[in-house]
Formats: sequence, structure tokens, C-alpha cells
Amino acid sequence: MAAKLSDVAKEAGCSVTTVSRVINNHGYLSQKTKDKVFAAMRKLNYQPNSLARSLQGKKMKLIGLIFPGITNPFFAELVQDVETTLFKRGYKVILCNAGQNKKKEHEYLRMLQANQVDGIIAGAHNLGIEEYKQLGLPIVSFDRKLAENVPIVSCDNYQGIKLAVRDLIQGGCKKIYFLGNKHKKGNPTDERLDAYLDEAKNYGFTPHIRSVAFSDSTNIKNMEVHNMLTNDQPDGVVCTDDLTAILVLQEAKKLGISIPSELKVIGFDGTQLMQTYHSELSTIAQPIEDIATLLVNLLLKRIAHPEQELKQKNYVLPVKLIKGETTA
Repeated sequence: MAAKLSDVAKEAGCSVTTVSRVINNHGYLSQKTKDKVFAAMRKLNYQPNSLARSLQGKKMKLIGLIFPGITNPFFAELVQDVETTLFKRGYKVILCNAGQNKKKEHEYLRMLQANQVDGIIAGAHNLGIEEYKQLGLPIVSFDRKLAENVPIVSCDNYQGIKLAVRDLIQGGCKKIYFLGNKHKKGNPTDERLDAYLDEAKNYGFTPHIRSVAFSDSTNIKNMEVHNMLTNDQPDGVVCTDDLTAILVLQEAKKLGISIPSELKVIGFDGTQLMQTYHSELSTIAQPIEDIATLLVNLLLKRIAHPEQELKQKNYVLPVKLIKGETTA
């Protein structure tokens, strides 16, 4: 049976009120009394009730993270860096894997409210703006427009695709395809398609878009990739994420298409996992650690000053080209 406050008081030889004051650091208490209470807590493995402390006006120092999932290496690394950064600042996290499920994301928001989190970092793309506006909590968004008073942190999506297309052009590609989502939702990632279309005009090549969404299954993506390679026969492919780029490389190998002499491929994200296990892939690297740091800094600033007017809405961090063998 879990130890109660009264058990700690009995073990420490003091009143329940004294134990409560020690836990909440309220009022003057001698070091001897504190030591006795903490020793009793350790002996009984007593854990203070965080919710009860929050009701007494104490901050829980708890942050909700809502992301599409962590099976994707990019989100896995971003969530890890966010959690590490928050922990160093004295905060713990509740991680919510919303997937592509609107109901699931809504339920997680309700749960985070019930647990009285101090703020939320949101990166899922299911719910509309209204659900987040109604929360009344400090929120910072990654790569998604939520509301006018919610700052957005993203990489330079536009510049990233410009770098990708120009790398293929410099490699001699004439028939460059875009493999990503063609449906725009008003989010910063829409700029990837904008950049591709603008570069097609700049360099005078015909734009070709093969639409695949983040939520599409591997089988669906493989089918689209197979059709593109067999029917369209591009000599260059810009992928909006590294995992899709790997699928292109795998399918090209099955079809006997030589990389990079017959087909050049470039991805987007540049996670440590990809750089380690697929170093042959050329990619546009997002500054994941810097994104995590900025998300945390902005959220903690909003928690400390909730009424402060938002002076800047969009925070855009630079990307870089990591050139591998697939565009050599």
C-alpha cells in the first residue's frame, strides 16, 4: 500500500501540517525538521501529490507534447531534444502521440487540461484552430498555424527545397519530380511545394508533382514511387522527407535504375539516424536541436509572461544541404 502523508508524519515524529509545509516549502522550518521529514519520505518511498500541490498554487512544471508519432526519425529526435531541454529547465513532459486521429488529439487536449499542464508544444495536424484557442494555455506550435496568438517555429522550408532543386540542376537533371503533399493547409511546410514550382519557372523545366502525404502507408507510397519510376522516368526526384527518399532508392534498385548516373535523389530532414545509417543520401538537414531549444524557450517565456503581447509570430531557422552519393 502506498504511503500517506500521515505515515510520513508518524515516521518523522511530527504533525501532518509540518510535513505538508516541508513538501511545499512554506513558512520557516529548521533544517533538522526538514531532514527528518525527507528521511521519512525516502524510507517510505512517499511521492507528493503533484495535483494537490498545484491546487495550492504550486506550479506542476509539466509540459504537454502533442506530435503525430515518434516512429518517424525526425519526430523521434525532435521530441527527445525537447524533453532533454525541458528536463534541464526543471520540467517534465507528457507525450501524446496523436497520429492522424482528430478524436485522439482532442482527447489528449482534454487530458492535458485535466492534468493542469503549464503549457503545450503542438506539432500534430488534426484539429482546427478553435480547439486550441479554447484551452487558455500557453502554446507554441511546430510547423503548424494554430491561432494568431500562437508562435510558430519551423525551418526554412522554402530555402530547403531551393537548395535541393539547385543541387539536382547542377548535377545535370532535366526532368525533376516533386514527391510530397500537393494539398496546402496554410502551414509553413506548404512552402516546400511553392519553392519547387518557383524553381521550375526559374530554371525553365516542366513541374511534375507526385502527391504523397505524411499519413500515407508505406505500401501506398511504394506504389506511387513505382509508377513514377516506371511510367515517368524522371532523372531527378526531390522528396519532402528522408524516409520517402529511401523508398525511392530501394525501388530504383529493384528496377535496375542506377543511382546517381540515371537517377538522382535528395531528401529532407537530415536526422542523425539517416546520416549514420544512410550517409549515401543527399538531404536538406533541419536544425533539430535548435528547433527544440527555440520551442522550449518560447513556451517558458509565455508561461512566465502569459499576458505579454506576441511581438513575433513566425520563427524560421536555417537549413543546410548535406551532399551524399545520391546526387553526386
